[in-house]
Amino acid sequence: METGKPFDAGTLAVMAITLVLFIAALFAKGFTHDLLLEAGVFLVSVKLMLMTYHNGLATERMQRKLDDIHTAIKNGQPLR
Repeated sequence: METGKPFDAGTLAVMAITLVLFIAALFAKGFTHDLLLEAGVFLVSVKLMLMTYHNGLATERMQRKLDDIHTAIKNGQPLR
């Protein structure tokens, strides 16, 4: 993941498909007790996507720190 691009094309496609299927389920099943089940499935999908995004950000931060450590060791500088 690049900084400034929170989601790649695949993630955006999955988000769009999930939203379309959720809306289609609302119209197909109507606003009945199944609405809670459909909403739960939709929210779990969104949560997984957000967790993937945050995991990507954490990985980038860790990679930058590891690169800094590697550069410092390579140049013989003391670590802070």
